[in-house]
Amino acid sequence: MKDLSIYIIFVTGLLFLLGCEDQLNVEPTLSISDEAALTSEDNIKKLLIGTYEIDGSRNSHGGYVQIFSELLGSDEQVSWNGTFTEPREALTKTMLANNFIIGAVWNNMYRVISQSNLVLDHLTLISDDDERSRIEGEARFLRALNYFELVRLFGNTTKGVPVRLQSISDFGGDLKIARSSTAEVYAAIQEDITKAVSLLPDENEFYADKYAALALQARVNLYLGKYTEARDAAHLVISNTNKALSASFAKAFNQDENGVEDIYTMQVTSQSGENQLIQMYASEENGGRGGDISINQAYLDIFDDPNDERAHFFYENEKGDLLTGKYTNQFGNVPVFRLAEMILIRAECNMRLNTTIGNQPLDDVNVLRQRAGAAVLNSIDIQDILSERQRELAFEGLAIYDIKRTQSSVAGLPYNSPKLVLPIPQAEIDANSLMEQNEGY
Repeated sequence: MKDLSIYIIFVTGLLFLLGCEDQLNVEPTLSISDEAALTSEDNIKKLLIGTYEIDGSRNSHGGYVQIFSELLGSDEQVSWNGTFTEPREALTKTMLANNFIIGAVWNNMYRVISQSNLVLDHLTLISDDDERSRIEGEARFLRALNYFELVRLFGNTTKGVPVRLQSISDFGGDLKIARSSTAEVYAAIQEDITKAVSLLPDENEFYADKYAALALQARVNLYLGKYTEARDAAHLVISNTNKALSASFAKAFNQDENGVEDIYTMQVTSQSGENQLIQMYASEENGGRGGDISINQAYLDIFDDPNDERAHFFYENEKGDLLTGKYTNQFGNVPVFRLAEMILIRAECNMRLNTTIGNQPLDDVNVLRQRAGAAVLNSIDIQDILSERQRELAFEGLAIYDIKRTQSSVAGLPYNSPKLVLPIPQAEIDANSLMEQNEGY
């Protein structure tokens, strides 16, 4: 990544000129106070880089998006030891509408969407056709990724989140907007992903490329139960990208640069990017708060082989709490899409569809087990694959989503319980008379 930091001074200045965050508006966005900032090709390109920076902050994919998914999707598998009450509310399923972290997550993801809209609305400033396509593809990828997180965290089967696909030019006008239906949100997400796949290059340094968009497509369609589409997208990533499983499970994490398994990561340096996962999961020695989130025996019990490296990928802090080894490098990049997830998506979809596109489901699962040193299986069913997802992908921000899509339960709550949906932030309700609160808040 690491030349991203050269843009930070510019982006910070640009955001100061454009930023307006006096309240949690319907779509927290940028107030155009300097028209020159949006009339330069170079500035539009740097505005896009600034959008990655915002998405990599602690209030988005730099930490809290993944942390809240994991805490919502956990019961006895983890404990919250920290002093902050806001994450504890997610673990105990007692969230409040004034939870400031939830408000910051909502606000930050809409900032990413807002800046993506600005980039997309000024594509005519990009003179080179290939550059224009790449920039459009990246902006659409970022917008789709953030709407996907928003609708899964704050939406239910029918009520989604507000969708705005154009930038705001008149901040003196009426900015109120109602929630779109869940179906409408997913239609916008799918359209953005499809276009991103067609526009993005096969390689794009540490920014989103075609295979990052395909990985997002696979994840979205798996969540929606569109198994053919999810399988095919995952297979394209596995078979066409130059990515490979890391030599060991441990080598898939805590990397300063993108690893061989990384399809897309949030970039972190000593100058830019945030890794809130370190703060919440790591010991003080490893740059964290000491182990706010610790691992319990209930999680260890899901392992079926004592030789499985993943069953021992933990360490103790000074209090004797067990902490995950996935987050021990405070400047390590944050994986968003790994090849291992694509292999598991292909395996699950092939199993559900009774197909063998790319590989037998059993063989795909065993590839990951062999990498971890676990004994290979002779046969599998859907539950075996879901258990393998827990072993492989734990603490990476997928827990509550797997519970919801498989219609399972957590902490005695069914998958469709209102307590497993984040509240719309109270500041948003207060600022927008068209906004409707989620049930139970």
